[in-house]
Amino acid sequence: MYEQLKTKEKKISLIGLGYVGLPIALEFAKIIPVIGFDIKPDRIELMKQIIDPSRELEASDFEGCDIHFTADPEDLRQANFHIIAVPTPINEHKLPDLTPVLKASETVGKILKKGDYVVYESTVYPGCTEEDCIPLLEKHSGLKFREDFKVGFSPERINPGDREHTLTRIVKVVSGCDDESLENIAKTYEMIIGAGVHRAESIKVAEAAKIIENTQRDINIAFMNELSIIFNRMGINTYEVLKAAGTKWNFLRFYPGLVGGHCIGVDPYYLTYKASKFGYHAQIINAGRYINDFMGAYLARQTIKKMISLGKNVQESRVLIMGVTFKENVSDIRNSKVVDVYTELKSYGVKNIDVVDPHASAGEVEEEYGFRMKESPETGYDAVIVAVNHREYLDLNVDDFRAITNNPAVLIDVKSTYLELFKKEQDGICYWGL
Repeated sequence: MYEQLKTKEKKISLIGLGYVGLPIALEFAKIIPVIGFDIKPDRIELMKQIIDPSRELEASDFEGCDIHFTADPEDLRQANFHIIAVPTPINEHKLPDLTPVLKASETVGKILKKGDYVVYESTVYPGCTEEDCIPLLEKHSGLKFREDFKVGFSPERINPGDREHTLTRIVKVVSGCDDESLENIAKTYEMIIGAGVHRAESIKVAEAAKIIENTQRDINIAFMNELSIIFNRMGINTYEVLKAAGTKWNFLRFYPGLVGGHCIGVDPYYLTYKASKFGYHAQIINAGRYINDFMGAYLARQTIKKMISLGKNVQESRVLIMGVTFKENVSDIRNSKVVDVYTELKSYGVKNIDVVDPHASAGEVEEEYGFRMKESPETGYDAVIVAVNHREYLDLNVDDFRAITNNPAVLIDVKSTYLELFKKEQDGICYWGL
């Protein structure tokens, strides 16, 4: 397989052209013909116009690429090495929603040929590829796994908004269903991954490795969030504590904040779900998830307390939320915990809430969450919550906040970005940060 891909006798297909799939497709397309498939025709049209719908890539990233963008699954028949990179979300009950990856497996199964390879990049619980996906490939293709087609798992490690740790600069974990497939998959990825690949012992090992990467971060951030709650009651700023503790060489540098998105805020639930199938209740992981899921409501409650302490009538007050994406400097609003802040404020009777974000799409926000964003901040706010520290917000000063707020007003600084500015008491602004 590797040799035939290298000589361009065979093609690669990418199923799912989101923030993970498109960069992979374009990297391979610089050296191998690629079929880029997505179920959304409107996204395909944008990519044909050299526009990344996720707004992560530049037009220059499309240059010199031999790629055919399509929403027609029949076009996938032209390829022999299929990479599935679709989302793996959770449902309203915080249980794994495998619908996208199972539908993608059905789509690939219908066009699968003898000798083909299928590699999954979507984050799943250990065992999902072999127990849930491969049976669908066999069912819809009429072919036999291992005998007629090979399968591997190579988890994505792309970090949205990160210009340093890009696809080719991160070691890629790869796995296969046997020694032959492992070697072919590893060599294929080595064509584009400058940092090299790590050959995992099995598909399950690779699945488990990916899911604990995000779970580890989730637990560590949850610890920081719990510390921030404790230190707030003691009247201590958590970031000052972390700055002091961070002078020790082996102190782990994690910070409190809102934990949303489609990775850290989701993946731990896949692991706890699978653990429960083996009769084990994951106590630390679930505790971490509980704390991080609680932080949006906690921030809203702190805002309300500060407003009341200033004598504000909560129902008549105006609140501004700055930032609605799940993290800084990205356009992705999926599973944004800022929405929890908004919802909790509404539950306290706050009627006038404006939301602004220089990166988010107003249309997507309204469709996903049911409220309209403002193009820019207005004036006369009784509270301002800087929920996401986008680069556009980093250079704001005290006068910038005074210009848009009443006197007095509350400033909630989730990431303590303006801590140094407000160390001395500032007339008219009641400052608070995690």
